[in-house]
Amino acid sequence: MRMLARRLLLPGLTTLALTATGCSSTPHAGAADAAAPAAPAALAPSGDGTSQQLDVAAAPQGTPTPAAVSRADGKGRTGQSSLKVASYDPASGRAVIAKAPQGPAPSSSPGKKPEAGKKPEPDKKPEADKPVAVGDVIASAPAPGAPNGLLAKVTEVVGKTDRGTEVKTASTTLASVLNDDKADGKVPVDPASVTVEPLMKGVTFSWAKSQGVTFGPEGAKLPLGNLRLDVNAAVDTAPDAPASAGASVSGFVQLAPQVEFSYDGSSGGGAAGPRSAFLGMSGDWSSQWKLQGRAAATTGAPKRIPFAKLHSAPVIQVGPVPVVVNLDLTCYVQVEADGRVTLDVRQDVKGDFKVGGSYATGKGWIPVSASTVRSTPVEASVTATGKVKGALGAEASVGLYGAIGVSADFAPYLRGEADAKAGAASDGKTSLDGAWALYGGFDLSGQLHLQLSLFGTPVFERRIPLGTLNREWALASGQSGR
Repeated sequence: MRMLARRLLLPGLTTLALTATGCSSTPHAGAADAAAPAAPAALAPSGDGTSQQLDVAAAPQGTPTPAAVSRADGKGRTGQSSLKVASYDPASGRAVIAKAPQGPAPSSSPGKKPEAGKKPEPDKKPEADKPVAVGDVIASAPAPGAPNGLLAKVTEVVGKTDRGTEVKTASTTLASVLNDDKADGKVPVDPASVTVEPLMKGVTFSWAKSQGVTFGPEGAKLPLGNLRLDVNAAVDTAPDAPASAGASVSGFVQLAPQVEFSYDGSSGGGAAGPRSAFLGMSGDWSSQWKLQGRAAATTGAPKRIPFAKLHSAPVIQVGPVPVVVNLDLTCYVQVEADGRVTLDVRQDVKGDFKVGGSYATGKGWIPVSASTVRSTPVEASVTATGKVKGALGAEASVGLYGAIGVSADFAPYLRGEADAKAGAASDGKTSLDGAWALYGGFDLSGQLHLQLSLFGTPVFERRIPLGTLNREWALASGQSGR
């Protein structure tokens, strides 16, 4: 049987907008570049005269981050202390609290705006050398035994040791340290803080940050704040395919992730919980990838091939409180085929994404998911009869202090199908009639997890799905015959 083959060049753009019900955060003008050191954030009174508006910024780089302590005596607000978590045992909940190394004293914090007619006041701090007491709440950046930071309440003071004061702790919530204050901001993730675990050969990692610092073979070409993974992976080839039809996926994924955080405790905070809250991850996404050859037939679920795991635990400074955000991504290629069609397809995809959870009193947690994707010119050839679908995507999760809050799976894909029929006439001439079609698309799914109760909101008993967003657009189609 003779085959149908077409080479397509698709100029122009196809634009797709994906949206879902949920809140949308506006850019925070005070958000700092993750690569730049930031002074401890200022606390400025908000308009209602009771709560304060806290700055949200990346924690200072290269200097120890002291713990924030909320004292049990109820006098004053949570403040930056001179204490640190020297060690923590997650099995027993015991921690040793010691005096932190003294770095440069935070001079009057820039950006602090006293009310008209009032003299500037120094930042409020718990007494530097006051030992911790039962009822105190400690918020700490990563520490020995607590790689994802620590947010805990002191339940018992065991006693003094040669390393500091040993205490017993229990888990608590952000509402117990942020109280009735407010915060809202976006913080870019420093790509230099991301650790990468390649899961197959042929994976390279590159990034670029401020001050011209780059890493990896593509680092010099990347926009600041971007990280990139390049992959060149073979996939299973159909058993009856010729050697020339060996299947593979090659290309790159480029991301510029940022953490979005907001909290409004003006309803009272504390045990009552916040009035509203948001935790999410957003950023720009671009990928360029090529699927070629005749992939082996898949049975059941599409074959997913992870090629790299990425992890980062950025510390964002919410006023005096160090909040540890854990980000995880697993990048993968996925192929679904019937083992008959041979493809040679290249697609460029650019866009953005946002996933998260939004809380409001009386409404509970609501999933937020949105994406805008644009596909740029594509070259493709489809040969023979069959179907194939390939994706280059990422599974992502974002949470606080090591607990998962939101998980998502986002994947641009390309789908092709062709149908060829051949016949012979009585004069001996052959004929070939066929139809072909190519489609681009984007899948976005995920769920909210129980651990979002870390904000101090009511616990929900089940995971809440983000809802599956799927949009597909035609790239090209046609018929041929002679």
